[in-house]
Amino acid sequence: MTSSNSEASTPQAPQAASPSAEVILAELLERRQRLLAEITTLEQRRDRLQEDIHRHFAGTCDELSRRVQGFQEYLVGALQELSDRAQALELAPRKVMVQPSPLDQPAATDSSQDTSVASPFLADQILIEDMIRGFQDTPDFYAPPWRLRRHLEASHGDLLANWLFQQQGRGAQNSLGSRSRNVLLGAAAIAVLTELYGEDQLQTLVLASTPERLGQWRRGLQDSLGLTREDFGPGTNGISLFERPNALIERADRLERQDRLPLILVDAAEQVIDIPILQFPLWLAFAADAHELAMDDLDSAPL
Repeated sequence: MTSSNSEASTPQAPQAASPSAEVILAELLERRQRLLAEITTLEQRRDRLQEDIHRHFAGTCDELSRRVQGFQEYLVGALQELSDRAQALELAPRKVMVQPSPLDQPAATDSSQDTSVASPFLADQILIEDMIRGFQDTPDFYAPPWRLRRHLEASHGDLLANWLFQQQGRGAQNSLGSRSRNVLLGAAAIAVLTELYGEDQLQTLVLASTPERLGQWRRGLQDSLGLTREDFGPGTNGISLFERPNALIERADRLERQDRLPLILVDAAEQVIDIPILQFPLWLAFAADAHELAMDDLDSAPL
């Protein structure tokens, strides 16, 4: 009994740890060591990066400051040099060449005179000269419409040839002394240009500031070209009459947009010609002297 009790009271030795637990613990310890080493490496790299950032930032600021200062010094020097050169220059006023108005130039009558730009009518010179000579023969009172039915004097034929070949269909001519003669010369120009371009392509625009003067133009052109009243008016392909230059210019612009050719005839009583009229390719203005203007005013004055 005694021996059995003593055996029961004797403590038992602890059991040995499991081999698998020891392996796991060792792996955890090893992993912990590796993580600590990596953390240390990253902290060192962080410190180096911070040092590099502070060092490069300070150097960049210093370099940028030096560059700005250098550019300022260069700019000041360049401006000073430019100012010195400007003061040394001898500035001369620019000359402006003023060209006289075509109305101020006398009409040339020598058909052999050279022009700076070839006339567009030179290609048809033989045809035009034959037509002008035909105008000086016995008139054909039964000629078709748009053909000249009246006699044209030789001197007036020379003026027409000069206007076509020397002035290229754009210019002023001295008045022939009366409106009826001017109308006849205008009718001859219409006949020539109608032969060249056709009735559907050419449209004549007449500018005169009073209804009485426009009436004389209408009657003269109607008689000289064998026309009817239906050939006159803004809605026709024939001849349009205008008292105001603005309306005439608008009509001429519209014709050009339609690929048609306006011919502008300006009465001798119009002492001022609007500049936009001069831009069109065909225009003939008659320039009257003081005596003719005075006589025309007397004829136009109401009784």
